[in-house]
Amino acid sequence: MQALWMVLGAFFFATMTVGIKVASGSFSTFELVFYRGVVSVIFMGLVLRTRGTSLKTTIPMMHAWRSVIGVLSLSTWFYAIAHLPLATAMTLNYMSGVWVAAFIVGGAVLYGQAQRQGPLMVTVLTSFAGVVLMLRPTLDQHQLFAGLVGLLSGMGAALAYLQVTALGKAGEPEGRTVFYFSVGTAAVGLTGIAFTGLTPWSAASWQATAWLVPIGVLASLGQWCMTRAYSRGSTLLVANLQYSGIVFAAIYSLLLFGDQIALLGWAGMGLIVASGLAATVLRSRAIPNTPAEEH
Repeated sequence: MQALWMVLGAFFFATMTVGIKVASGSFSTFELVFYRGVVSVIFMGLVLRTRGTSLKTTIPMMHAWRSVIGVLSLSTWFYAIAHLPLATAMTLNYMSGVWVAAFIVGGAVLYGQAQRQGPLMVTVLTSFAGVVLMLRPTLDQHQLFAGLVGLLSGMGAALAYLQVTALGKAGEPEGRTVFYFSVGTAAVGLTGIAFTGLTPWSAASWQATAWLVPIGVLASLGQWCMTRAYSRGSTLLVANLQYSGIVFAAIYSLLLFGDQIALLGWAGMGLIVASGLAATVLRSRAIPNTPAEEH
């Protein structure tokens, strides 16, 4: 039952992407990153205060590096959400598990142990075949650049995923890690706004403005649920259930935005999900008890 917290977390993240999609019509990517960060800082600050968790850390540079790669992933993901069908953007970001597997394979090749990672290599190659299929229809819609940016968001999420693992091993509470990531998110968003400008709320649609606070709250709730799932459920089962977020995103994509995804796109999406599930099983032998990703 505890693993079902992951399904709830995936639902929160998928719902957050709806808000990003709507709000991106009025606000820039940097503005959305900033608002997401500010709301999360306030939300997580209240949570940590309630739980009596100190903000003091002995490893600030690890948090700084986690924030850098995490914000890169978040910013590119928000851009992809704004310019691609919701289900496509979600799937590309959820390729983080495959990227982790690719890093493992790359390390094995570097140290002359590639033969031991043969099955994992197959899942990686299959997944990238799925990417080719999924991005092929975007060529006709002039969305290739957004697709490549979405692919980059998955790679960034994988690097952040590994850094969160390192922070957990260092004894950092999950809430503190989420808090400092939110601080970094708000800081980078504010820096970007200094160059791109701030959109007056009066110039934005009321739907876009109404989503600004829920985006940050949903992101925090999603992370909270995922952390609870990983801490109390089966790591392998929980990691596989994260792909339920793609299902929720596909439903939103079709019902709310009328996105048209070609048959090749659906086939590619299926290959990526299947490869991700297989890679999760195989890589669990190399990186046991990995914690939840953060968005």
